[in-house]
Amino acid sequence: MGILAGKHVVLGVSGSIASYKIIELARQLTVAGALVDVILTEEATRFITPLTFQSLTYRPVYTEMWSTLENAAAHIKLGHDADVVVIAPATAHTIASIAAGFANNLILTTVLATGAPVLLAPAMETHMWHNPATADNVALLRRRGLQVMEPDEGMLASGMVGSGRLPEIGRIEAEIRALLGRGAGRMVGRKVVVTAGGTHEPLDPVRFIGNRASGQMGFALAEAARDEGAQVVLIAGQTSVPLPLGVEVVRVETASQMHDAVHAAIEDADLLIMNAAVADYRPAQMADHKMKKTEADLTIALERTTDILQSLVTVTQPIKVGFAAETNDLLRYAADKMRRKGLDAIVANDAVSSIGQSEIEVTLLTSDGGSQRLPRQPKPAAAQQILERVLHQWPDRLGRKTS
Repeated sequence: MGILAGKHVVLGVSGSIASYKIIELARQLTVAGALVDVILTEEATRFITPLTFQSLTYRPVYTEMWSTLENAAAHIKLGHDADVVVIAPATAHTIASIAAGFANNLILTTVLATGAPVLLAPAMETHMWHNPATADNVALLRRRGLQVMEPDEGMLASGMVGSGRLPEIGRIEAEIRALLGRGAGRMVGRKVVVTAGGTHEPLDPVRFIGNRASGQMGFALAEAARDEGAQVVLIAGQTSVPLPLGVEVVRVETASQMHDAVHAAIEDADLLIMNAAVADYRPAQMADHKMKKTEADLTIALERTTDILQSLVTVTQPIKVGFAAETNDLLRYAADKMRRKGLDAIVANDAVSSIGQSEIEVTLLTSDGGSQRLPRQPKPAAAQQILERVLHQWPDRLGRKTS
C-alpha cells in the first residue's frame, strides 16, 4: 500500500483559469487510494463544475460554508479530519486571505481549523507573483510552517511569459506524498542513498560505451523511500525517464564519478540501494578528437572500472542492498555476488525481460539465507515491496527515529 492509501486529502480549488488542471490531480490522488474532499470557491465554480470533481472522487464537493454541511460545527470538520490540506491553484487573493487569517469561505476556515500540513500551489499573473505584497504573504506563510511551492515559468493566461504558472501536477503530487511521508512515514529521520541508470564511458568526445538501463527501477525505489519520510539522495547516471521529485539528485556520467558520489553520500546514510547499471569496463584511453572511420578494423583496448560495491566490502554502515541483472543462472550468480561484495541483501532479476521495461520480476535474497520471490509487476509496486521487505528485515536500523 502506498502512502496515499486511506489518507484524507482536502483539496481546495480557488478561482483561476488553472483550476481545470486540478481535475487530473484529484483523479490521481483518488486512484492512489486517497479520500479526496474538494472545496470550490464561488469563483472556481465559474471555471469548473462541482460535478466534474464528484464524478472522479466519488465524494461530495463543497462550494458553500453551510449548505451541504450537517451542523453548525461542520464547517471546521474537514480541517479536523484532514491528513493534508492542499490549495491548488492558490491565487494571490487566497494567499493573502490565509496570511491575514480570514475565515469567510470554507477553504479559509479549513486552513484555520486544521492541524494537518498545508500545501499551497500558486497560480497567478507574473507581476502579481512578484509583487512585494504577495512576496511578504508567502514569506509569512512559510515562517508559519505552511508549504508554498514555487510556481512554474512559461506562457501565462495573460499572454505574458514568466513565473506564475501552476506547478505541474506531478510536482504537486510529489510534494503531497513527501508531506505525508514526513508525518506518517516509517523512515522519518533516516537517510537513503539510491543509485540508478547506466554509466557512459567515453571513447572520444562524441562516442561512449554504455548500456540500456532506463533508471525506472532506481527512481521507483527513491520515490518509495521518499514516501516513507526518508531523506533521499539519488545518484543518477544516464536515464531515459523523468527524474523523481522531492529527492536530492546528484547527476553523474561515468563509473568513476558514481564511485566518488556514492562514497561522499553514504557517510551518514542508513541504507544504500545500488540499482545503477555501472559499466564493468571503460576504454583504456579516450581519444581527444572524434575517431575517423578508416579501412582498417577498429580495436578498442578496455580496462576495468572501479567496482563500487567491492570498494565498500568492509563498510558495515549503511545497510547495503545490491542488484544482480543476469541472463542465466540468476540466483546462483546473485548469491555469489552478495557474498563476495559483503551485501546485506541483493535483488535478482532477469536482465533481458526487465532492463528498459516498465515491469519487473525479482527475487530478494538476504545474507541470512532468506529468499522472497516477487511476481512480475510494475516497477513502482515492486519497489514498495522491496523496501517493505528491507524495513521488515532491519526495523531497528531503518525504522523511524524518535529522537
